[in-house]
Amino acid sequence: MIKIDLITGFLGSGKTTFIKKYASYLLKKGMNIGILENDFGAVNVDMMLLKELERENCELEMIAGGCDRETHRRRFKTKLIAMGMCGYDRVIVEPSGIFDVDEFFDALYEEPLDRWYEIGNVITIVDAGLEETLSAHGEYLLGSEAASAGCVVFSRAGEASAEKIRETTAHLNQAMEAIRCGRRFGEDIFCKDWESLSDKDYEMLLNCGYRTETYEKQHFDGQAFQSLYFMNTGICAENLKEAAERIMSDTDCGSVFRIKGFAGNTEGSWMGLNAVREKADLCPIDAGQEVIIVIGENLVKEKIESQLNFLPDN
Repeated sequence: MIKIDLITGFLGSGKTTFIKKYASYLLKKGMNIGILENDFGAVNVDMMLLKELERENCELEMIAGGCDRETHRRRFKTKLIAMGMCGYDRVIVEPSGIFDVDEFFDALYEEPLDRWYEIGNVITIVDAGLEETLSAHGEYLLGSEAASAGCVVFSRAGEASAEKIRETTAHLNQAMEAIRCGRRFGEDIFCKDWESLSDKDYEMLLNCGYRTETYEKQHFDGQAFQSLYFMNTGICAENLKEAAERIMSDTDCGSVFRIKGFAGNTEGSWMGLNAVREKADLCPIDAGQEVIIVIGENLVKEKIESQLNFLPDN
């Protein structure tokens, strides 16, 4: 049977960065792996960020969003059926930051997937510098995505103080209490600088498994989280980073959780943008597409466009 891992976590937590490192370790062990990017929107930026992993023994597949829940579940199952025929040793699933973890378990308990796949690990990524206040939907996602985790991994741990890490742990436990889940986190959280992970660390993560926990399911308006796409803006990477920082701090733009995308820099090279509140990073990439995606709640397109300093097509 094929082992299948779910790498989940709230918007902007660092899932893609973690997968780069986790998958690289699996490749070093000689495994043949498939990575399924299951994105929120119709343009899969995270898949483009993983392109450097693609090779003979590592293939990338994707499911784009922009469809209703049942259609999305059907596409997810269909893609896993196709991947089950490819002879992988392991499949890694990276969903969007607003994923219902039960969808993962439900699909794998159905035929024929239950005969082809064995659930390996559920790893939940949480930003060590998690903001203090999330919306009700955000708090629910934080708790529900962590409930079944074999391991909760803090991202950006090296940038957070010991006090902030304690606050984030307490926040996570409050989210668990809010969904009436009996699980609580403490010393069992994996909290290390990802740049210094050892083979022993990776082996622990590779064998962390998953938990079966009960919690109170909540249902939210499917449009609670939105994604807005801006194509061919002509904005350079340096200006895009500044614009992202303005958008994040401007409440007139709505409640923005993440901005990601690509733009060319002044030297003509592609740069990838990953912005969350209070932090916007640019990193060089081999190839990109001129696209900016803004994800959040109650987004105001006109205000965001004005901050990006360009006019809409219409």
